[in-house]
Amino acid sequence: MSVGILALGTYAPPRVMTNHDFEKFLDTTDEWITTRTGIKERRIADEHEFTSDLAFRAVEDLIRRHGESALEGVDLVIVATNTPDALFPATAALVQNRFKLKAGAYDLLAGCPGWGYALAQAHAMVRSGLSRKVLAIGAEALTKIINWQDRSTAVLFGDGAGAAVVGPVPEGYGFKSFVLGADGSGAKELALGCLNPRLPGDLPMPKSIYMNGREVFKFAVRVMNEASLEAIQKAGLTPEQIKFFVPHQANARIIESARERLGLPVEQVWVNVDRYGNTSTASMPIALQEALDAGQIHDGDHILFVTFGAGLTWAASVMTWWQPD
Repeated sequence: MSVGILALGTYAPPRVMTNHDFEKFLDTTDEWITTRTGIKERRIADEHEFTSDLAFRAVEDLIRRHGESALEGVDLVIVATNTPDALFPATAALVQNRFKLKAGAYDLLAGCPGWGYALAQAHAMVRSGLSRKVLAIGAEALTKIINWQDRSTAVLFGDGAGAAVVGPVPEGYGFKSFVLGADGSGAKELALGCLNPRLPGDLPMPKSIYMNGREVFKFAVRVMNEASLEAIQKAGLTPEQIKFFVPHQANARIIESARERLGLPVEQVWVNVDRYGNTSTASMPIALQEALDAGQIHDGDHILFVTFGAGLTWAASVMTWWQPD
């Protein structure tokens, strides 16, 4: 059985915060932010808008694009998020209830690669026969957990959500490979505390997002290349056969480095980090939907996904796109 993405929907809050807005209260400039990250603006959830709300809007967009029947047969909901509304109930259960699905539901926390992990789990559930279809969502309200006075992290993140229905597709299409990885020795480089004030090894946990930008950058450049090549090889393809690249949207310099190492032309890579910042688990579905809307992805195209994040974790996959008539 071949398994792929049957339907997709996304949402980003309407409020836009530009680099110039940060100049009003931080010791930073548009030039400083743009040069180091490629980010020009990001979307900010309003005071009463949280991860579940963003996930709802993404599923509503999916229904608007594909019709009410798109959710028929969905019997599992996975919400990949680092900013759940609550530790419990799961945000996924709130989605299940909102759309009255007869489905199991759980949240998945794996840093920014969460949606990549969710796609792998959805693929496995459908292939094994344990699920007919899976609703795999990446949703984040990251601006709720940043320190707005820390210029090294406050300027990086934005809010958004993406939702995909994963299920059977015609033979020859769908996911060809997955690569999932983690290196917990890098836990200290990107962290946010929860229950335990100190992790094993007496590692103190911060109360807002902490990131060692230099170390995460070096890790990201390396793992984006290694995981991409591994996923391509596992799919039985070569880099030259990849028609489109949808990377995690964290930093334009990291994306450019990955593109160059893969030898892909600029027009085969979607970059929107300049307009959304890093939306973590939501970044790849938002980028994929924009690329589809722009007509950049066609039936039969081999697509490469790759992402990295806290953990430290990473995920990559190759999929042959199925475009139903």
